[in-house]
Order: sequence, then structure tokens, then C-alpha cells
Amino acid sequence: MKNLVIVESPAKAKTIEKFLGQDFFVTSSRGHIRDLASGNNAIDIKNGFKPKYEVSDDKKALVKELKKLVSSAEIIWLATDEDREGEAISWHLFDELKLNTSNTKRIVFNEITKPAILKAVANPRSIDNFLVDAQQARRVLDRLVGFELSPVLWKKVKPGLSAGRVQSVAVRLVVEREREINDFTSKSEYRITAIFKNSAGKSLKAELAKRFKTEAEANAFLESIKGADFKVENLEVKPTFRNPAPPFTTSTLQQEASRKLGYDVTRTMQIAQKLYENGHISYMRTDSVNLSLTAINGAKEEILKEYGEEFSQTRKFSTKSENAQEAHEAIRPTYFNNRNSGADPQQKRLYELIWKRAIASQMTRAELEKTIITISNNKNGELFKVEGEIIKFEGFLKVYLESTDDEDEENDESVLPAVALNEALNTNEIQATEKFAKSAPRYTEASLVKKLEELGIGRPSTYAPTIQTVQKRGYVVSESREGYKRNIIQLVLVNNQIERKTIEEKFGFEKNKLFPTDIGMIVTDFLFENFHDVMDYGFTASVEKEFDEIAKGLKGWQSMIADFYSPFSECVVKTSETGLRATGERILGKDPETGYDVLVRMGRYGALVQLGSKDDTETPVFASLLPNQSLEQIDLEQALKLFSLAKQEMTYKDQPVSVGKGRYGPYIKLDGKFISLPSDTNILEFSNDHVTAFLDDYYSRPQLPRDVGNYNDHVLSVNKGRFGPYIKFGDLFVSLAKSDDPYTISLERAIELCEAKAKTEASKVIKSFEQDSNIQVLNGRYGAYIKFGKDNVKIPANVEPEQMTYEQVIEIIKNQAPVPAKEKSAPKAKTAAPKAKAKAKTTAKPKATKTIAKK
Repeated sequence: MKNLVIVESPAKAKTIEKFLGQDFFVTSSRGHIRDLASGNNAIDIKNGFKPKYEVSDDKKALVKELKKLVSSAEIIWLATDEDREGEAISWHLFDELKLNTSNTKRIVFNEITKPAILKAVANPRSIDNFLVDAQQARRVLDRLVGFELSPVLWKKVKPGLSAGRVQSVAVRLVVEREREINDFTSKSEYRITAIFKNSAGKSLKAELAKRFKTEAEANAFLESIKGADFKVENLEVKPTFRNPAPPFTTSTLQQEASRKLGYDVTRTMQIAQKLYENGHISYMRTDSVNLSLTAINGAKEEILKEYGEEFSQTRKFSTKSENAQEAHEAIRPTYFNNRNSGADPQQKRLYELIWKRAIASQMTRAELEKTIITISNNKNGELFKVEGEIIKFEGFLKVYLESTDDEDEENDESVLPAVALNEALNTNEIQATEKFAKSAPRYTEASLVKKLEELGIGRPSTYAPTIQTVQKRGYVVSESREGYKRNIIQLVLVNNQIERKTIEEKFGFEKNKLFPTDIGMIVTDFLFENFHDVMDYGFTASVEKEFDEIAKGLKGWQSMIADFYSPFSECVVKTSETGLRATGERILGKDPETGYDVLVRMGRYGALVQLGSKDDTETPVFASLLPNQSLEQIDLEQALKLFSLAKQEMTYKDQPVSVGKGRYGPYIKLDGKFISLPSDTNILEFSNDHVTAFLDDYYSRPQLPRDVGNYNDHVLSVNKGRFGPYIKFGDLFVSLAKSDDPYTISLERAIELCEAKAKTEASKVIKSFEQDSNIQVLNGRYGAYIKFGKDNVKIPANVEPEQMTYEQVIEIIKNQAPVPAKEKSAPKAKTAAPKAKAKAKTTAKPKATKTIAKK
């Protein structure tokens, strides 16, 4: 083999392979081939923070295959992404595969097109060790912070918690915004609007320039303008314009995809990754808004062809951030004359968004005419105003208009009818409507990314993982919540009579917003109090700048880590020894019956209220908070209602019954048995009649598990598991549809579901082997894999699943799942080599695993 090209992903490999000749073989490392070793010994702190790297078990077979390929290649081309992480992947490949500088070349490109690939091959370079050091510094620092902070949280807050350098700051932003909203007091004002008609009978809606604080003031104003004559006091018409937004960066793409397409940041980056790997867009992790001259010319050619010369205006955008790095160009289509990215609907939608934004950036500005009409009356000096605008020339608006995060829908400007100065206007109705002030909005994933970018925290490659991690750890949830209803006052002046109305208004509806959890708030407070630097926005941003300096060769990474670690480790020791436990405990007041303190705190399985301490009574009473309650917002009255459930004497057929909420949701407890209630049950309103009706229905059903009949020599048994009701059919677990009732499902319906499941499972089978029925090659969600009994084994890159032999499968199983022979042995192939001598026994107790019979 003359040339071996190594990239990160199989999809990228397939695309690049089309552009290179027969002398090139392109393969994939499938991301990083190694990472910091697991456990606490990954970093040698006493030896200059030297990291210890190891190849993960699932990559050992791949590394072995890559070494074989390398040994037969004359030249090795490392073609991983051009950002710091991509540079680090190339460095790890170089080091682990024992490559030589004499025949190893590093190539980079920011788009996967034939010209870009051929240009990269013609201009190779060596690995940039400064970029590698910057990425290494990030990994080492984040590992140190995570591994040293987490045990402190286990000891002082709750077992199983974890902390991260950037993630903890992101959670702080969400927590502070939530508290800002909770502390906000919404005050109302009265907004005066009027519908006027001109001499031609055309309507326009205008608003009084001032607002009134009370209903009495609003009413007094309406009284003062009864019978008033109105006229156009001033008419201002002035030209204005709008310029197009620059092409997308990672951050702005995530924000706009959220606004226009409803995609979360992780989904956006996954789709963008596929578009990049398939050669449709330039590299998608970038904070640059620059476009190459080739791209600018390509956009201009397409604009001239599709829209004409009057719509073309070449623009060069410059990046505001002085530390802009990653890729050196904005996100754009690789070919502007390509309007379609393929059949996948999600990719098509995101590609269209990228194409429109990039093409619009090279179009002329939109020319508008803005009109401001001022309306006076002959009763008082108050003025009504209305603004509107019309488009005189579309410019870039013909293609694209950027969205905003502004949730106030009252600022929409409209096209106004023609009026003349001093023209008399008629009005049929003037309204004074109560309007409540709004708090700052909660963050969406995209607006949180925007805030992190504004603060200089994180980089394009870290935004999506950060948002994903804080949710995975349970510190933040993204969800939609129903709003509330309230009555507002409206005064209407019609025919010189004022009518007072009460109108119902909906408010507070939240769609896909970020909410901190109780444990997220407790951890944030604990870290802020004890590790202020780690939680400080400015300090976190300064760390990012230091990474940038390392990437430019201006600073050594070990010295940067040392400067951070010394005071940090001292703080860890001090907090671990003397820091106070954090439970979020708050005393709400006294129980009027017992006089005991009522408090709220975080318990082992979640937030709870507690009646009485161990000093008050041997048996304090506990109750879990409901889903819509939080540690910081629950009050004494709400807590007492939760306790009333435990005190409430309810019975079912003369047996005592209690209702409560536990770790797995609301329940009824009867005769020592816990019976789950529907998750949306409001247990505060659950009376004895509700209990009786629910239990009557519950016991009228056949109890689970229940056998519904036989099929193909198997008993079909229906039961309920952790993820809902299912049918046990041989070795298959078949989930029931939401419309299926596990208590009444018929044998015919059960057979239908089982057949469908069996058909689906059969379609996954790529290959089976007569030698051992326990081994199959299956097609899974993330690609083909080997099923070995109950274990799943990854298939190395460059191995075609359909062509695999039994001997190859056995070899892969041995390489990826090495366990002591007495514990588990892979079945022997007929051509297997003689068995090696057994190693000496160790004192470690082996884990219990299955043993496959030898063939």
C-alpha cells in the first residue's frame, strides 16, 4: 500500500475516498483511540502533571488493525479535523501507532470537497504540538477538577454527584436566572390603545406615549378625552435599511436552529456533523465569521444567476472575538449552486438554513421606509403614536431574516395606511388594558450557549457537550410547562361611555426552557461558597484565554496547570475537612398541632419535608415533595398539606390505606403493598372516594403477571417492568403499545405484537453461524456489532460485517473481551491456534459470567 489516510469517522472516510486515486486507502479511527486512564492515577501530579493515556477496550482491536495497515503503507496521512481536538487525535495516533516523522504527514481542510482535499495533500505539515498542548491542558485540568471536586460533593452533599469546570458555571447561570425570576415582583400598568380611521376608512392602531400606574389614573384619562377630536399632529417619513447577519458560527447556528427549527444544540451538531462528513458544508465547529475568497465568489455567482446584479454585494466579515480559533472560516455550503443536501429531511432543513444565511450575507442591504405618525387631541396634551415600515427594496430579505430571542410579541411593526398632516381621524374605541411586567426569560439551550459565548466561557467544540452534561447529571432539566391564568382589568371607551371588563389572561407558559433542579441549586451554592474561583465567570473565561495562549505557543501547559492546581488542591483539602454539609435545609415554621419545627431538605432519594427533629421525637414524619414543588419555593401551608396525607385516615374494605409519593412516583399503600398511581396524580386532592374507586378498578383487573395463552411452544406472559408493560415471549421482551391494556390484552393481539417484534429482530440479523447459535452479527442503532450471548462486541473499522467468517468473529471476541479462562471463554474456531499456558492464579475473586460450550 502506497498511501494510508486516517480520519475520525467512517462517513468522512467514504467521502474522502471518492476524491483520491487508487494509490490511497482511507480508513477511520472512529474518534479518539485513547484517553486519560481511568481512576485517580491518570495524572502524575508530582511529575509535572504528566498524563497517562490508555487505549480503551473497545478500541484495542481497531488499534491492532491500524498497526497492520501502517506497517504496509509507504506514507501515512493524518487527516483529522483542524481544531484542537482533531490535532490531539492525530497526535495520539502518531504516538500509539509508533509512526515516524519521515513518512507521516498531517493534512487539514475545512470542507470535504475534491479541490480542498487535493490542496491539503499538496500542502502537508507536521503535527502542531502547541494545539495538542492546549487540548491536553483542557483535558488534564478538567480531569483534576472533576476527580477532586466530586469526592467532596459525595461527602458534603450527596453520594454519586459530580462536578465539572465549565459545566458548574453553566449550571450557576441557570440557577441565578431562576432565582431572579422567583424574586421578581410583577407590577401592572395600564396601556392605552386606540383604533383610528382616516378619511378613506382605513384603520390604524396607535398607543398612548405614556402608561398609567393605577386603574383610577387610566379611568381619569378616558374621562378626559370623551368627545375629543383627533388629528395627525406630525408625520415623519424617513429612509432606513437593514444589513444581513454574518454567516453562521457554531454558536449562532445553534441559536438559529433552535429558534427556526426547534432543534436542541446536540441535535443541531449531530446533523451538522453529517452534513460536513458528506461534503455539503464547511467545518461546523468554528467561531469565525470569515468567508474564503472562493466561497465569496461562489456565492456571488449564484446570486447573479438566481436574483440579478442588483442583489449582489460582496462583504467581508471580521470576527469580534480576539481569541477566535478552531476553524478559520464560517459555516457555509461547500457549493452555493447546490440547493439540496439529500433525502434526509432534518439535514435538508438545516442545510437550507445554512445556505440561506451564507448567501444572504453576500447580498445587498434591504432598503425600507419608516413612518412615525403622532396623533393629538383637543382635550389634553397627551399624544398617541404609531410606527410602521414598508420595504422599498428587498435586498437580502428576499432570502433570509434572522430571528431573535425576544418573547415580546407586541413590537411588531406593520404597514400603515396613507395619512396627511393635520388630517382628522375618527375613533370608535379606546382601550385601557392592564399589562403586567415580565421577568427575564429562562434560558433555552441556545440562549445559554449565547450567554456562555458572551462571557468567554467554553469554545465551539465544548458548547453542546456542556449543555448535554449538565442535564445528564440531573442538575438542569429542559422541559415545557403549562402557564397560569389571571384576571386583568380592561376599560373601554365607546360612544362616550366607559365600560369596565374583567378578562382572563394566560401567562407563564414555558416551551423547552432550562430549569435548575433542587440538587443543582444545592451543589451550585456549595461550590460557590467553597470554590469561588472555579465558579467565577471571569476566572473561567481567563482559563479559556490561557488555553488560547498555549495554542499560540505563548505559554507552557504544565506551568498553567501548576498555577491553578496549587491553590485549588489546598481548597479541596480544607473544604473536605472543615466544610459544612449542604442539604438545602430550611425551617418553614411550626406545626400548629405538635409545635415541632417543619423543615425542608434534600434527602437520599430527593427533596422532602420533615416534621420534627430527633430531639423532638423518635419518629419524625417525612413526605416527598411533589413534581411541581421545589426546596426554595415550598411554604409552610404546602408542607402541612403533604403531612396531612400521612395523618389522613382512609380505608379500603376496613383496611387502613395511605397515599404518598415515593422514589418512583405517587402510590397507595395497602396491607404492606405499594400500588403505583398514575404519574400525573395530584395526591393532595386524592380523597377516600378516589382511593376506593381506584382500588376497585385495580382489583377488578386480572393481576400481573398473567398468562394470555401459548404461541409457538411458548407461554405468552404479560407483566410490568421498569419501562412499562411487556410480553415475555421466549427470550424476547415485547413492549406493549400505549393503547394496549396489559390487564385485558387478548391472545390474538399479543401474538400480533410478538410476531412484529420477532420480524424486527430477524431484520437486524446480518449473519448467523452454525458452529454456535449464541453468536450473531447484528445491525444496531449505531452500526453493526457481534452478539455473544448477552454481551455486545464492537466490530473494528474496515471489517465488512456481511463478509465476516466465524474465525474472524472468534478473534474479535477474544481481543475485545479478555477475561480469565475459568470465568468465560470464547468458543474455539476449528482453525484456532493451540491453547496458551494458563497464567498463575491470582487472589482476586473473578466475576461470575457465563461460559460458552466449546465446539
